[in-house]
Amino acid sequence: MLTINKILQRWTILILMIIFAQNNAGAQTSQPTWWFGLSGAANLNFYDGTTQRMNNGLFVPSAFHKGEGVKPFGSFLMEFRPGPYWGGMLNIGYDGRGGKFDGVIAPCDCPATLETNLSYITVEPSLRLGSPKSNLYFFAGPRVAFNLAKDFWYTQEKQPDTEGEFSAIRKTLLSGQVGVGYEFQLSPASSVNKAVLAPFVSYHPYFGQDTRTIESWSVSTLRIGAALKFGKGKAAAIIEQVAQVAVPVRDVTFTVRAPKYVPLKRQVSETLPLRNYVFFDEGSSQIPNRYVMLSKDQASSFREVQLQSVQTESMTGRSARQMNVYHNILNITGDRMRSNPGSSISLSGASLKGAREGKEFAEAIKYYLVDRFGIDANRITTDGRTKPLIPSEQPGGKKELTLLREGDRRVDIVSSSPELMLEVGGGMMKPVTIDAIQVDPMDSHVVFQVGGAKEILKTWSMDITNDQGNTQHLGPFTRDLVSVPGKNILGDRAEGNYKVVMTGETKNGLTVRKESMVRLERQTETLEKAYRFSILFDFDKTKTIDSYEKFIVETVVPLVLDGSRVIIHGHTDIIGSDEYNNTLSESRAMQTQKIIERALNAAGKRNVRYETIGYGEDINQSPFDNNTPEERFYNRTVIIDIVPN
Repeated sequence: MLTINKILQRWTILILMIIFAQNNAGAQTSQPTWWFGLSGAANLNFYDGTTQRMNNGLFVPSAFHKGEGVKPFGSFLMEFRPGPYWGGMLNIGYDGRGGKFDGVIAPCDCPATLETNLSYITVEPSLRLGSPKSNLYFFAGPRVAFNLAKDFWYTQEKQPDTEGEFSAIRKTLLSGQVGVGYEFQLSPASSVNKAVLAPFVSYHPYFGQDTRTIESWSVSTLRIGAALKFGKGKAAAIIEQVAQVAVPVRDVTFTVRAPKYVPLKRQVSETLPLRNYVFFDEGSSQIPNRYVMLSKDQASSFREVQLQSVQTESMTGRSARQMNVYHNILNITGDRMRSNPGSSISLSGASLKGAREGKEFAEAIKYYLVDRFGIDANRITTDGRTKPLIPSEQPGGKKELTLLREGDRRVDIVSSSPELMLEVGGGMMKPVTIDAIQVDPMDSHVVFQVGGAKEILKTWSMDITNDQGNTQHLGPFTRDLVSVPGKNILGDRAEGNYKVVMTGETKNGLTVRKESMVRLERQTETLEKAYRFSILFDFDKTKTIDSYEKFIVETVVPLVLDGSRVIIHGHTDIIGSDEYNNTLSESRAMQTQKIIERALNAAGKRNVRYETIGYGEDINQSPFDNNTPEERFYNRTVIIDIVPN
């Protein structure tokens, strides 16, 4: 099915083609002030997030995440137009938001599906913007929806189908929409009784459309339809004119965000999450040599705390040192099981070649833990599967299957022992904390943002000139946002004032030039300790942040003091389009900020500054490379830096 952006682009192109084909003759009667009519449309609904608890009587074994569907929309409408430029619109009607989630595989290897007939009574007041020279108009406004139906149909192979109603459905939703339409005159220009047919398209983002008070299911909608409107004008003098169609050129914006001081290094306590996965190479059931494998003597003296020693100053942010921790996952597991004799684990291996090879993967890990760490074999169970418990490859997927399948060829380490696993959610192991000297921390970067660059510009560059007349040239760039370390701009200077000139070339060959000023000062001393936490996401999942809310509220938020700065940056792997990954990382980062804000407000802490950025798959900013499944999985992250005042 087409993505929202592609559908919107095609609909916009169609409307513009219609505009160019029209000549707007001067009306012989005035346009009505009041219009009344009906509208009908198709809602293209896109589901995101997670839903697993249908109601108090049904908790399905596998969670549903993404989905889509087409449902009808119909309304009575009223418009007030005191002039040609602006007016008001009101739609009241039926709003279908139903659809079908992408199928999943239950733990019994049984296909399962979920459909819903979610619908609302909707009230949509909007501001209308138009022009006397064109029949094109734009509108935007809030949407207030009252739940009408909440039915679902759940099917799973090898068990009866289930019909019912979702529990915990929000009775009222407050969201918004933005759209564009074009009016075709159906009545003669001389008639005072006016009738128009207005095709339109509107976009309803997921903001405010969390459908339930539990879990994280949200709906985005692209609505495509037409309205039939009637009104009564007044006789007027005949004015003959030829309309001139002008295509407005959208301008870009240029902003610079710089730190007051540029810290060069900082002590940081970093909490590293641990994926409970061990990935295997194609064609081999041996544990890959990138994982740290110890001899019996080395294992007898290994302790997890050995991984927590101070980093060397040459390491920046997250680095090879952190990846070394992740590649010690088997030794960390062995040490924890050895220290906690009552703990046990289950190893679930997965391979597209079949459950037999998956079990071989699991047995290889079991042998290592038993042989090197002396773990009782009865404490470890193994099984094999075709797909892992949470697969990356989804039914019907056709793109980048090689990378997705590399991530699905693995062993999941599962345990109910709190000594091994993170109790507050996320399905991962307990984290490891390391103390480090962080060079070039995130808050030392200068962030340059060109709003609209991807849509309007081919490329853009910057010339940064200091007060001595020396110029640095950076670029060319194609992304909207670029982050540059402050120390790179300062060079060997302690401080300086800089003039920043952004020069871009539009896609039709025009030159765009914007200017800004920035002042930077170097801070030479090592600041007091900061804290860094990471949250990991499964492939293409936005809303799994909800499973970490307890961790954020109880572990992260207490470390945020009055006057602190909280820097939140989201990242993705390289799977998927650059544009989609930018949006995904921004969404993950903003959801994290909202959870922190709510918790801080509840604690009475309000003097906190946020810097929240989504970098998408930007290889210059991503924590790791993307060559191995481990690197890609750990790049699906939101990183939280807590910097003291």
